[in-house]
Amino acid sequence: MSQEIVLVVACALVDPDGRVLLARRPEGRPMGGLWEFPGGKVEEGEKPEEALIRELAEELGIDVSESCLAPFTFASHAYETFHLLMPLYVCRRWKGQIEAREGQEIAWVRPNRLATYAMPPADAPLTAMLRDFL
Repeated sequence: MSQEIVLVVACALVDPDGRVLLARRPEGRPMGGLWEFPGGKVEEGEKPEEALIRELAEELGIDVSESCLAPFTFASHAYETFHLLMPLYVCRRWKGQIEAREGQEIAWVRPNRLATYAMPPADAPLTAMLRDFL
């Protein structure tokens, strides 16, 4: 049985101290309370990079240039009702101050501590790759 493929895009924002930003999904939303890399769904007609720039502006109030988004890896995960395909980018440069604009909690996390945060099944395997890369 085939499932709809949902394309979402995510970003590992890395600060000058080498910490990665995680956002906690608000309670009451799907997978509420879990930590994830910021990003969101790619809309029809949007390139993944355009979607990520839009999502980071909406969620965190920052301006990211496409040239500062480095493709890193991806997740491919079968949920019960759809299949998620999620490119993950790394970004070390942005303009503006990060602020939680959608009711989410945010945390700056050392790469070796990423795995201690409860994450959606698609996000969790990416933590070891980030830890080893950073």
